[in-house]
Amino acid sequence: MRFERPGPVGRRQWTPLTATNAGLAFGLELAMLAALCYWGFKTGSNLATRLLLGIGAPALAATVWGLFLAAGGPKFRQPLGVEIALKLLALLTAALALHATGRTTLAVVYAVLVVISVAVEYGTR
Repeated sequence: MRFERPGPVGRRQWTPLTATNAGLAFGLELAMLAALCYWGFKTGSNLATRLLLGIGAPALAATVWGLFLAAGGPKFRQPLGVEIALKLLALLTAALALHATGRTTLAVVYAVLVVISVAVEYGTR
């Protein structure tokens, strides 16, 4: 027996809370890419390393997101627990990147928003 969950965009019942959270989630996804890019360009010791990290880290995150977490339906669907853990891992990596670059307050605010958004997303399904 195959169990299919509707994706966040698919057959979802939209309420003001879920619609607002979808906007927040999209903003957090974009912020994740920006934070990883910022981290990469701040972390590298020379231009080649900065370019590799600044472009490679967000590209890797976007690839993982597209394969396993895309809102319209990921290419490889995971069990619910794995999906939640992977989403938290991916998004909270950006908080770690912000912290590593000295943006601790921003990292904490971002992490709190991530936890709230993921809790609302999966708590309202």
